[in-house]
Amino acid sequence: MALERTRNGGSELPSRPDHLARTPAAGSSAVIPPLSAALNGQDSPGSVALPAGDSSGSPESSVGLENIVGVSDALREALRHARKAAASRLTTVLIVGETGTGKELFARGIHYASPARGDPFMAVNCAAIPEALLESELFGHERGAFSDARGQKRGLLELAGTGTVFLDEIGELPRRLQPKLLRALENRRLQRLGGLEDVSIHCRVIAASNTGLSEAMQRDEFREDLYYRLNVFRIVLPPLRDREGDVELLARHFLGELARQQGMEAKTLSADAIAVLQAHAWPGNIRELKNVIEHAAILSEGDTIDAARLMLQKRMALSGSSAPGPIREIHIPPEGRSLADVEKDAVRFMLEITRGNRSAAARILGISRPTLARKIREYGIVVPAPGRDT
Repeated sequence: MALERTRNGGSELPSRPDHLARTPAAGSSAVIPPLSAALNGQDSPGSVALPAGDSSGSPESSVGLENIVGVSDALREALRHARKAAASRLTTVLIVGETGTGKELFARGIHYASPARGDPFMAVNCAAIPEALLESELFGHERGAFSDARGQKRGLLELAGTGTVFLDEIGELPRRLQPKLLRALENRRLQRLGGLEDVSIHCRVIAASNTGLSEAMQRDEFREDLYYRLNVFRIVLPPLRDREGDVELLARHFLGELARQQGMEAKTLSADAIAVLQAHAWPGNIRELKNVIEHAAILSEGDTIDAARLMLQKRMALSGSSAPGPIREIHIPPEGRSLADVEKDAVRFMLEITRGNRSAAARILGISRPTLARKIREYGIVVPAPGRDT
């Protein structure tokens, strides 16, 4: 979801549009939706599987760091750092990892392992909310700040109290809002949109990025001073391909989860299916694995899933193929070209090379998929049909 609120004992907030949602926190009588439901197709999903266990309905029973599935050394190192971060209530944390590695789930785990576990957890996807709305959501506004501002509104950084605000895809935060966030982090104070008075804030900020912020700084799309202010405590989440021994554990967990949540017959994986899963590169990480397992469980009629039922995305060979396509070149004449023109060519050519595969194009360009979608709209690029040669 673009924005998600977790509050203790209900909410004083007004109703929101469909792209904004709330979930209850510890102490609330409501039950948090299953995390697995957010693994598929959400803007800001959690991405690490959780085992069945405590059914009390409290968030920490579902998303605690101790419930994250995996035994690999790479995952254990990330968990060790997360526990260290949780011990400090106000330390700013930057979580870095590929799409689908579980950045939001780690952020929630840090929150619920911290002294602020009973306070709100609020998640915002910076790439999914328009700039004008994002400023109001984060910093609030005063009455009359803009045409529809009929009353004062407190932003999430203020409403979170002593809880946590999670800023997903922080690299997509508009350049204009970056100095405002920097000031809030450094001075623990902000001004609402249209306001003159400073407001104190007391929350912890956890940010996450699936792209290289260093490259964004070089392109002058992300402020260097804000990067260093966010990068106080850095946690790197390993991609699934680097988590030796975890694929089978996660696959078996997802099968058990399907049986419990959807009333499906309990199924097992054949030896050849396990071998295929372990050999796959998993470009979509845990989210991709979850989808593959669910698809295979639905297709399989018996109680055992074999390799033939696993629909795995083949990684596209962009070089060294037997029939390579034409080389694309970006030409810059002596009189020069604007950066926007060069960028438009780069995006268009990469979509042609990947045959319309937006995920692959975004990965190679080093940008997030929402950023790619925005540039496609901005430049009016016609995307080739997936799989069609150009």
